[in-house]
Amino acid sequence: METTPNAVLRVPPASPADALAYFTGLLAYSTDVSDVYAANESDDPGFTLVDTRGDAAWFQGRVPGAVHLPTDDIPARAAGLVDPARPVVVYCWGPGCNGAYRAAAAFATLGYQVKYMMGGFEYWVREGLPVATDAGVERGKPDPLTVPSSGVSCDC
Repeated sequence: METTPNAVLRVPPASPADALAYFTGLLAYSTDVSDVYAANESDDPGFTLVDTRGDAAWFQGRVPGAVHLPTDDIPARAAGLVDPARPVVVYCWGPGCNGAYRAAAAFATLGYQVKYMMGGFEYWVREGLPVATDAGVERGKPDPLTVPSSGVSCDC
């Protein structure tokens, strides 16, 4: 008697070669908040971090050192704010927002190498990473659902 596969295996997994190509491709387009934080701790992370949210969101809080360039302003203002010879990492609010995708597309249209930061500002805050405002930089308490309370990384 043949059984119906469970929902996970109803569609068989990809071949190892296809999986390698797919997941390597994802890494070419994205990074995460922990890796951005670790890179930003160095003298030169090798990329320009761009916050693509609007003014109200920017003033509420942002990643320290990020350049503020709202998505709709990228075509007109990118060349004056962001070195086109340097990779760009963009972020918006979080996983429920596609603003970082639209911003990444806008930068790519202009010829920039670009990645988006998965999780956006939401996961930056939830991991307890530093947040800048006009009043200074503060660090909140990590959300144990997103990061071990003993550190800023899942150590993966």
